[in-house]
Amino acid sequence: MSQNSLFDALPEEARKPSGPVTCLGMTFENDEARRAHFTEELRKKLQDPEFRKIEGFPIGSDEDILNLSDPPYYTACPNPWITDFIAEWEARQPGQPEGYHYHREPFAADVSEGKNDPIYNAHSYHTKVPHKAIMRYILHYTEPGDIVFDGFCGTGMTGVAAQMCGDRDVVMSLGYQVKQDGTILQEEINEDGKKIWKPFSKLGVRRAVLNDLSPAATFIAYNYNTPVDVATFEKEAKLILKEVEEECGWMYKTLHTDGKTKGKINYMVWSDVFVCPECANEVVFWEAAVDKEAGKVKDTFPCSHCNTELTKRNMERAWTTKFDKALNDTVRQAKQAPVLINYTVQGSKGRFEKIPDAVDLALIEKIENADIPYWFPTDRMMEGKETRRNDPAGITHVHHFYTKRNLRVLAAIRKRSSSNFLISQFAMWWTLTKLYRYRWAGGIAGAGGGPMAGTLYIPSLIKEIPVLVSANDVFNKNIRKKKLFSDFSKQLLSTSSAGWVNQNNYSVDYIFTDPPFGANLNYSELSFIWESWLKVFTNNKPEAIENSVQKKGPEEYRQLMTSCFKEAYRVLKPGRWMTVEFSNTKASVWNSIQTALTEAGFLVANVSALDKQQGSFKAVTTPTAVKQDLVISAYKPNGGFEERFQKEAETEEGVWDFVRTHLKYLPVTKHQGALLQFVPERDPRILFDQMVAYYVRKGYPVPISSQEFQIGLTQRFIERDGMYFLPDQVAEYDRKKMTSGGMTETVEMFVKDEASMIQWLRQLLKQKPQTFADINPQFMQQLGGWDKNEAQLDLRELLNQNFLSYDGKGSVPEQIHAYLSSNWKDLRNLPKDDPALIAKAQDRWYVPDPNKAGDLEKLREKALLKEFDEYRQRKGKFKRGETFRMEAIRAGFKKAWQERDYQTIINVAEKIPNKVLEEDPKLLMWYDQAVTRMGGE
Repeated sequence: MSQNSLFDALPEEARKPSGPVTCLGMTFENDEARRAHFTEELRKKLQDPEFRKIEGFPIGSDEDILNLSDPPYYTACPNPWITDFIAEWEARQPGQPEGYHYHREPFAADVSEGKNDPIYNAHSYHTKVPHKAIMRYILHYTEPGDIVFDGFCGTGMTGVAAQMCGDRDVVMSLGYQVKQDGTILQEEINEDGKKIWKPFSKLGVRRAVLNDLSPAATFIAYNYNTPVDVATFEKEAKLILKEVEEECGWMYKTLHTDGKTKGKINYMVWSDVFVCPECANEVVFWEAAVDKEAGKVKDTFPCSHCNTELTKRNMERAWTTKFDKALNDTVRQAKQAPVLINYTVQGSKGRFEKIPDAVDLALIEKIENADIPYWFPTDRMMEGKETRRNDPAGITHVHHFYTKRNLRVLAAIRKRSSSNFLISQFAMWWTLTKLYRYRWAGGIAGAGGGPMAGTLYIPSLIKEIPVLVSANDVFNKNIRKKKLFSDFSKQLLSTSSAGWVNQNNYSVDYIFTDPPFGANLNYSELSFIWESWLKVFTNNKPEAIENSVQKKGPEEYRQLMTSCFKEAYRVLKPGRWMTVEFSNTKASVWNSIQTALTEAGFLVANVSALDKQQGSFKAVTTPTAVKQDLVISAYKPNGGFEERFQKEAETEEGVWDFVRTHLKYLPVTKHQGALLQFVPERDPRILFDQMVAYYVRKGYPVPISSQEFQIGLTQRFIERDGMYFLPDQVAEYDRKKMTSGGMTETVEMFVKDEASMIQWLRQLLKQKPQTFADINPQFMQQLGGWDKNEAQLDLRELLNQNFLSYDGKGSVPEQIHAYLSSNWKDLRNLPKDDPALIAKAQDRWYVPDPNKAGDLEKLREKALLKEFDEYRQRKGKFKRGETFRMEAIRAGFKKAWQERDYQTIINVAEKIPNKVLEEDPKLLMWYDQAVTRMGGE
C-alpha cells in the first residue's frame, strides 16, 4: 500500500480481515482487498490520455491521485464507476404501487437551521448549507432509496443530509413525527382550524452522488460520508499526538514570571512592525496602536520615538531578509515581532500573560534556524486575487503561511500518520495559520479572532495557536462527532467539473446544490493551501466564478453556469426537481443564474428564504448584503409535455398547455406565520414572462400577445386574489384561506424603473382606485431608488398609457364600484348610475379588466416601438449619465425576435451599458438567444 493510504497507519489489530465485502457485484476477502483491486483499476484508467482530458480533471500525479482516493466510492479525479453504482442502486429501489405518479409542489416554506450542529462544525469550509436544512428538501422531494445529486458538493452536506433521512431521531429533531412503519408526518391546519399531523414522506436513507471541482472539497466530503472505526481513529490519534508531543513539545514552553517554573504556551501574539516616516525608527504596531484596556486598535497613534501622529497607512513596513532553506534562496519579508505570550502553568489556576523575554526570543531563533526533517509543501501560491494578495509582504509560498514551529509539528504529524484524514484536520484548519487574527470579544483579550472569511488576508496582529494545543481539543471533538456518523453507508464522490458528469440521461431523482455565485468567493484560491498538503490541486479552467485573473467576467460566469445546469438537466429525470441555494448581493449574478437555469431547460416555480443563522463576513458588513440566502425551486418538464409542445408550439393551444402544466408545479399557498402570502409565480404577468421565455429558448415565435394572454387566462383558469389556479388547486386554496389568519399585506416592492413603477401603480390602484392628487405624493416617494440609466416618466404619462380614469360619464366602472360600496356604508346599495356614487367616483384611476386593457396596450406598444426605432438608428453607445427607456428596448427586442431580426437585438444591446444588460433578465434572455441564433445561421 502507498504511504498516504487512508488506512496504512492504523494499528495492526485494526487492519485484520473485516470479513467478506461485496462491491459492484464482486465479493472480496475484506475491504482492503476491495480497495486494492479498484485502486489498480483506477491506475489503468489514469494511464489513458483521454481520461485525463475530461473537463475539470485535477492537477496532480497519478500516484498522488491514487493516494487520495478510495475507489470506487471516492476518486480524486472523475469517478469512472458512477453509472455502475446508479444501475445497482436503481435495481435495489423498492417498486412503486401500480398507478403511482410522482408529483410534488415546490417546497415553498422558509427554512431556518443553525450552524451549531456538531456534524456541521466537524470541518471548516469557505461556505456550506446546514445538512438539517437540506434534509427538509430531500424528505419533501424524494423517497427512500432515491438518488440525489449535488454537482457543487463542497464538504458533502447533501450526502450527510441524504444519510440522515434514515435517522429517526434526527428527523424528529426537525419537528416531524415518525410512525412505526417509517411514515413521516408534518403539522398542518385542517378545515376546522385544528392542528393535524399529515403524512408527507418516508424514513429511509437516500443515495447521493457528490461532485466538486476541488480535490480538497471532495476529500472532506468523503470523510464526512464514510463510516469510521471510531475506536481505531481515537487510538491512532492519541498515539501520534503523544509521539509528536515528545518530539516537539519543547517548542511551546516558556518560563513563568517566577523565572523557575515552565509553562505551556496557549497562544502567542505576533505584531507587524513599521517604520516612522519622520524619525525612521521602528514602530511595533501592538505597542503603539493597541489600546489594551479598551480592547481596540486606534485609528491614529503617536510614534513611540518622536511622538509624530501616525496611521497605519502613512507608515512603511519594516523588513527582514533571511535565507529560506525550503526554497534554497534568500527572501525578503515584512517584519513581525512576538509581543505577547498567553500560557498555563501546571498546578496553577487560570492563565498567565507575559511579554516575550530573552529566553523566549532565543527559543524562537533556535526554531527558525533548525531544519524540518519531514516533508511539507513549499508550492508557490497560484496566480490569483487572494493567493497573491500577500506577495507585497513577501508571503509568496505555502509554507510562509505558518510559523516555523507549527509547520514542523504539522509535518511531524503527517509523517507519522499516513491517514490523510488526520493531516486534513490540521493542515486544513485555518486556526493554525498566520491568517488567524488576534481580537477582543466581550472585553476579553484574545477571546475573539479567527480568519477573515472568504480571504487569505494576513492581519497586523496574528494569534499563533500551537498545533499541539489545538490538537487535543480538535481530536476530542472530532471523536465525538465521528460517532454521530460512524454508521453511515458510503456515498459516491467524484472530482471533476459540474459541466461534465459521468452519468446516464435521466439517472437521478433530485438535485440540491449550492453553486458558486459570481465573485463572492474564489474557491480554487482559498483551497490552494489545503490542497498543497494533499498534493492534488483544483483545475480552475472550468471554475464557474467571476475572476479578473482568470479573465472571467459576468458573461463567462453565465456561460459556465449554463453548461453546469445543462448537465444537471440532462441527468435529472423528467418531472423532477432541482433546488439551487443562492447567496449574492448583485442583481447581475441573480440574473445570470436565472438565465442559466432557463437556458438549460429548467422552469423556476418558487423562490424562498434560507436563514443559515450566521452571516459571512461580507453579509454582516456590506450595507446592501442579502441577510438571507434565497432558495430557487426549479423543475424539469415531464416528457409528455415536451412531446406535445413539439406539435403545439406554433399554435395558441401550446401556450395554454404550457400554462396548465406550469400551474401544476407551482405552490398553491405560501405562509408567513398564520397568514397566507401572495404567490408571485401565479401572477398573470409572471406567468406570461415564463411562457415567453420558454418559447424563446425553444426558438419559436410567441403566438399570442400579452393582452390576449390576459384574456385567455380569465377564460380558462380560476382567479383568486390576483393569482390563477387549476380547478383542483382552487379548492385547496379556498380551504387553506378559510383556516388561515387571512392574507398578508400586499407584497412590498422596490421601484427602480418604469416596469416596476407600473407594477407598483397596479398594486396601489387594485387596492384602492384613487385620483391623481391622491396618487402623486405617494408616487414622488417611490422615485428615490430610480435607476440612473432609466428615463423617468411623468406620472400622468404612466397613468394614461396603462390605466383608465372615470370621467363621470356613464355607469361607474365595476372596479371603482366594488371599492366604494365596500368602504362607504351610504354608497353600499346604490346603483352604478346613482349621482352620489358618480360624484365619489369622479376622476379616480383604476386598473382596467383584460378585455379593456387591450387597446391601451396597443397604443403603449406603438409608442415604445417608435422610441426603440430611434435607439436602433442612433450612432454609438449611450454615454455615461445618458438615460433611455428600458421598456422601449424590451418591446423592440420582443418584436425583433418575432421577426427573426436577431442582428437588430445584438446591435442595440451593444449600445447600452453592459451592467444594464446583465441586470435585466428579459434583455439578457433576448440577447443571449439572438447571439445563439446568429451563431447557428
